[in-house]
Amino acid sequence: MNFEKYRKDDIEKKLQRANFRPIDIMVAGVTGAGKSTTLNGLFHKEVAKVGNGVEPETMKLGNYKLNDVFRIWDTPGLGDGTVKDHIYKKKITNLLCRSYQLEGNVYGVIDMVLVIIEGANRDMGTTYTLLNEVIAPNIEGERILVVINQADVAMKGRHWNKDNMMPDIELTDFLEKQSYSIQRRVKEATGVNIPKPVYYSAEYGYNMKSVFDFIVDNIPARKRRLTM
Repeated sequence: MNFEKYRKDDIEKKLQRANFRPIDIMVAGVTGAGKSTTLNGLFHKEVAKVGNGVEPETMKLGNYKLNDVFRIWDTPGLGDGTVKDHIYKKKITNLLCRSYQLEGNVYGVIDMVLVIIEGANRDMGTTYTLLNEVIAPNIEGERILVVINQADVAMKGRHWNKDNMMPDIELTDFLEKQSYSIQRRVKEATGVNIPKPVYYSAEYGYNMKSVFDFIVDNIPARKRRLTM
């Protein structure tokens, strides 16, 4: 699905009421969660190079415009060792603190954060570290969204229908329970109340529309104002 025009009018109306444009969304997650594959799925073309295995491709910050109202910022994935993680945390924090001035007020460049979790939940500790130490202290909780990628491997590949590239009833039930569990665990680990995460498979294009709807439906109603 081409998201360049999908719900653009809805985005326009929301941003007009909030008095800012474009919407700037930072994408974050651990290495191997599928950030690049997700970006490529949203843009319906290769805008980010996908790494092989767990080797990260994104070492620096970059941004991609879907259209004149929707922009995404890619960030390095955590989980590559203490030294690299320290560098990447600083880069992400600096992006979250990046600001601009308008009519005497200071606003944050990043309006929302989309945290991508891998369906197998192999490195939740690093994800919670990212949320608790980097993201939550630097942006309001209502601007944080969590999504679950790699739905196809959530049960080690079982119950994924390879004919129509979607989960069967048993896997769908598992993913629903997983979403509620992660919602609860994020609250317990970070104190942040997040909406129930959306699950999808960027590799196979499953439920990508729901990911985009999830973002659009949670666009903030105001600019992100920072204190001097």
